[in-house]
Amino acid sequence: MHLTARTPEPAQMNAIALKAYARVADSWSLTLKEAAELADMSQSTWKRARKPGFAGDLTKDQLLRLSAIIGIYKSLELYFAEPLARTWITRPNTGPLFGGARPVDSAIEGGLPQILAIRTYLDALRGGA
Repeated sequence: MHLTARTPEPAQMNAIALKAYARVADSWSLTLKEAAELADMSQSTWKRARKPGFAGDLTKDQLLRLSAIIGIYKSLELYFAEPLARTWITRPNTGPLFGGARPVDSAIEGGLPQILAIRTYLDALRGGA
């Protein structure tokens, strides 16, 4: 018996990524503005995108952002206990990447490169890099 891997359609990948990201944003108690900016969307687009049945397309940058943010969430859940795992992203951080800013603000300001740097930083804390 030969099984072939089926690649999800772009619309299906978008729906999965948006559903997971919406759960992360809720878990982190992000404001509508923070969640939209972190995903590189307008607030009105994010309001539509977080609901099932969103028919819009995501850019490659947006998909990469959502994937990295979901990875950040997973790293935090593995590395820290509650409630720190859920609040780390919104607490001021004196670490070298943040300079006293909240990681979420740093990620919004720095865009995809900073989001990926945060993901790498957390992976290193866990011993994965």
